[in-house]
Amino acid sequence: MKCPVCSKAMIALELREVEIDHCVGCGGIWLDAGELELLLDGAANRDRIVSELVADPSISEARRKCPICDKRMEKVRGGPNREVTVDRCSAKGDGVWLDKGELHRLVEMGEFPGENRIHELLVDMFGKSF
Repeated sequence: MKCPVCSKAMIALELREVEIDHCVGCGGIWLDAGELELLLDGAANRDRIVSELVADPSISEARRKCPICDKRMEKVRGGPNREVTVDRCSAKGDGVWLDKGELHRLVEMGEFPGENRIHELLVDMFGKSF
């Protein structure tokens, strides 16, 4: 699969039964449909985080093509202050594209009981700046 940002080949990494497609060029991450929910599994507010990702047509940033269906993705904002912007395939619902650091921000919003093991695993895989 090619990166929708820099067109480099992405590598597939598996984490807790979730296949993360990672671009070593720009640091972005592709998650297939349902994989964000799986990464946030165990967070008390998982459903809220996912439901708060709402389309925002006012974003002027160029729309990227979905690496699966090649259609333009929609820009969506999420978080308590709508501070995280991600790209979501709206044509077929193939998944979401997260620029470097965006997955980190979404996972940090998760209210995990005890230790946030998914955060620790992602830091181990991608470093502190994932």
